[in-house]
Order: sequence, then C-alpha cells, then structure tokens
Amino acid sequence: MNLLQIIFLALLGLSAGMIVAGGVFSFIVELGVISDFADRTHTGNHILIYEDMVAAGAILGNLFQIFEVNLPGRMIFLAIYGLFGGIFVGCWAMALAEILNVFPIFMRRSRIVRYLAVFVVMVALGKGIGAGLFFWKRW
Repeated sequence: MNLLQIIFLALLGLSAGMIVAGGVFSFIVELGVISDFADRTHTGNHILIYEDMVAAGAILGNLFQIFEVNLPGRMIFLAIYGLFGGIFVGCWAMALAEILNVFPIFMRRSRIVRYLAVFVVMVALGKGIGAGLFFWKRW
C-alpha cells in the first residue's frame, strides 16, 4: 500500500465514523433522553452542557480505547463509569420504548396499514440476510 491509499483509507474511516457518531448523538437527542434528565432534575437551563458532556464522553471513550490510555485508579473510574453508563443506557431504553408508539400512528396516518405484513417480512429478511452474510464472511 502506498501513502496515498493509506491517507485515503484513514480519511474514509474517519469521515464514516463521524457520520455514524453524529447519527447516534442525533438519535439520543431525538429520543429525549437528555431533555428527560434535565426535566426530572429541574436543571433545564443546563441542557447544552448535558449535550456537550454526552459528546465529550463518547469522544474521550473512543480516544481512550483507540490509544489504550492508562489512567491511575482505573478500577474506581471503571466502577463509576459502569454505574453512570448503566443508568444512561437504561434511560435510553425507556425513552426508545416510549417513542415506539410513533410507528403505529405513522402507519395508520400514511394509510399503509394493509402492507404492514410486507414491511415486517422485509425487515425480518433484511436482518436474516445481513446476519447470515456477517457470519458467513467471518467463517
């Protein structure tokens, strides 16, 4: 591999990662997890700080994993991270469960209820084919 190919692959990987991370952050914000935290703790005036901390946590977590940063007292840090990470994922799951009511309303209003079985079969086939290709490629 020459230098130009390596640079191209690095830029491609970096930009793809940024796109995926942006999508995940948008999804988290759209689910309302952060605004629910602010609402329940009565700290809505600090919502931008919450969003910045979510982004900073993801960025620092990726950097620590990629560059294998060794922190002093990492077992204590890991326990604290695990606690807050578990709370966050639990709240995210609950917000996702609440927002799932959007799909039946969307299907009814867009008048595609009679094709619901086709959509379910297509999603199942897509997941099945995707998983099959993933495991076949790994073998």
